[in-house]
Amino acid sequence: MSQSTEGPSVEARNLEKRFGDFVAVDRISFDVRKGEIFGFLGPNGAGKSTTIRMLCGLLSPTSGEGTVAGYDLRTESEMIKQHIGYMSQRFSLYEDLTVEENIDFYGGIYRIPSQRKRARKEWVIEMAGLSDHRGTKTAFLPGGWKQRLALGCAILHEPPILFLDEPTSGVDPISRRNFWDLIYGLSEKGVTVFVTTHYMDEAEYCDRLGLLYRGELAALGSPRELKSARMKEAVVEIRCERPQDAISLLEDLPGVRGAALFGKAIHAVVERGAEAVSMLREALSSNGFTVARAESITPSLEDVFVSLVEVKDRQEKAVAEVRR
Repeated sequence: MSQSTEGPSVEARNLEKRFGDFVAVDRISFDVRKGEIFGFLGPNGAGKSTTIRMLCGLLSPTSGEGTVAGYDLRTESEMIKQHIGYMSQRFSLYEDLTVEENIDFYGGIYRIPSQRKRARKEWVIEMAGLSDHRGTKTAFLPGGWKQRLALGCAILHEPPILFLDEPTSGVDPISRRNFWDLIYGLSEKGVTVFVTTHYMDEAEYCDRLGLLYRGELAALGSPRELKSARMKEAVVEIRCERPQDAISLLEDLPGVRGAALFGKAIHAVVERGAEAVSMLREALSSNGFTVARAESITPSLEDVFVSLVEVKDRQEKAVAEVRR
């Protein structure tokens, strides 16, 4: 298969990966368009990293098919590696090398022509804000600087597609925000960015999201679509005293699908939002809770994800009971 200049940058059809009897990725299908920031959101162990490793040509699928930059996952993995940038959650830097030495090393790996090497090196150093630290060993850099340096090394060869696997794990919030500014800049230049994360706020930055749970693609769409179309129930935000005790009471009420803490508030997932507000307030008040606030709100991505997970868990429980 030769590289195609048309069609999606990334395509997966019924992609599956098994390790013995364990299904890490369960027949997922999706496309990623050129210049899109596409995110995989899910808890640790959901199958995000396994999927990215298959797409990068680092792991062979058990079944299914797909293409990256027009190249086949099964038969052209080496060609895929030449047309992508990959940044793992461990940054993939050599900590005993200096900033410049790391960049030079990756320049050699990517076989960047000598006439381009210096310009690309200076671009990475400026982008990462490391002009005064080019001779510093990477081990001594703060996490945010390491992160930007790792990104620079991953895109040193100017790949059209960039895979970022949990790139901001363990990095402070300001560094995370700055990192996403860099991602936006790359996307505006036409680079396709595929990122995995378990941070709900980061997921909001993506053009489209796939919600992954236990190896399955639970939902797919833009953050707005997921919050408006995929969330069938309403969400009521409640602020009251003794919220942990209040959750136990709320979960036993008819029409309440679930309740969880969100900061100092409670988010209750209910079948009927407008009608439920007064019912929830009355139930709490009659049981001795002082309610400061109770109102319907727009669901967050976390609300959507929790709702989808609970639906899936209920379905699996029902199937298991039928099989007994």
